[in-house]
Amino acid sequence: MSDLTTAREAIALVTGGDFTELPTDEGPLKDDGPIGWPGYSESHARASARTGETESVVCGTGVVGGVPVVLISFEFQFLGGSLGERTGARAAAAHAVARARRLPVVVLPATGGSRMHEGMRALLQLQRLAGESALTRAAGLPQIAVLRDPTTGGGWATLGAGSDVALALPGAQVGFAGSRVRPPDADPAAYTAEAQLAHGHVDAVVPPAELRETLGRWLSLLTRPAEGPVPPPRGLGAPGTPPAESGREAVARARHPERPRAAAYLDALFTVREEISGDRCGGVDPGMRCGFGRLPDGRTVAYAAQCGTATLPAGFRTAARLVRLADRLAVPVLTLIDTPGAANDPAAEHAGAGPSIADLFAAVASARVPLTSLLIGEGGSGGALALAAPGNLWATSDSYFSVIAPEAAASILKRAPEESGTTADQLRLRPQDLLDLGVVRGVV
Repeated sequence: MSDLTTAREAIALVTGGDFTELPTDEGPLKDDGPIGWPGYSESHARASARTGETESVVCGTGVVGGVPVVLISFEFQFLGGSLGERTGARAAAAHAVARARRLPVVVLPATGGSRMHEGMRALLQLQRLAGESALTRAAGLPQIAVLRDPTTGGGWATLGAGSDVALALPGAQVGFAGSRVRPPDADPAAYTAEAQLAHGHVDAVVPPAELRETLGRWLSLLTRPAEGPVPPPRGLGAPGTPPAESGREAVARARHPERPRAAAYLDALFTVREEISGDRCGGVDPGMRCGFGRLPDGRTVAYAAQCGTATLPAGFRTAARLVRLADRLAVPVLTLIDTPGAANDPAAEHAGAGPSIADLFAAVASARVPLTSLLIGEGGSGGALALAAPGNLWATSDSYFSVIAPEAAASILKRAPEESGTTADQLRLRPQDLLDLGVVRGVV
């Protein structure tokens, strides 16, 4: 990763050289800093002479993938890329420029955390950076972090993990605890970009050779929203198939192993897409795909798609994260519903099945952007309804939606298992039943 060693090398890699640094007028550090740390002024001067930088961060404007951006890049060779008062001031000024010019923010952290030489005045910069990030978020501007090696301490806990999308370089050290402050028996593998991805804290690990293209796609997707509600995609089932004659037939169609799934719908709808990963709480659900896709007209739609499996608490939280991010960025949302229901095993209960479903219901209910939902397979109770747009739900001909699975309903009613088909008929769960009941707007 030699091409990403310095702050300016990282900037050059993602911009191709199209970068203008923001001006600074700080002057030499005097009096050993705010707490009079012995020799701090000399250490600061040596770091400047060694790196050619005057602080641990380089900020400016540039273009990535055709999108103008503000860049905040850390110089690890300058006192470990640590955050001091001047670092905070530069990053704050960069965020102010981003808001004034309506530009997204790209952060390229490589930092060990807060600067000890400035004591609590340095630690307070975490609040300052979090506040600037919140203002930029409230302005509806995207923030993307590219985590370099290392990204630890407060830099990870603010600029890194606080970004809307977190990309990381392979093998980068990423974690709140740096290598010198971990427990002596700590597994170093837990502090890698790959481990953070596996546990839902990072969206993707991207090799340096692919970084500019990937970052450019993300920026174009997050800055070009579609207008108005998304029309429901056309159904991908066999054309001319007559409506299901019974509830049990509708259930069988939805459960057919060759029925089109979410991946087929996403491939048919979008020309380009990028996905977020994880709930930022330690979990990933491969059965819930969330991200942003480009329509043929070049505009962006956010999507959350169930893949036919029981949805885990991490899946509901990831979908809620997607809906809230899209809402902040004014990007309309499409959801594809296909699940037998929420996972209800002990692990799911321990992971917060109920609270995670409640959080998704709340995110959908409070969204200001238009939401469109298409039922493409199984609609299993509240685990499916949590992803449904109120008043804008559509269904395909090979789907069903039910208050409860027919088998579970038969069990609750103390009926024999072989009566689940009769129970399915009585639940009025076919697409045409849903239309008659006013549950869906139409069958596509």
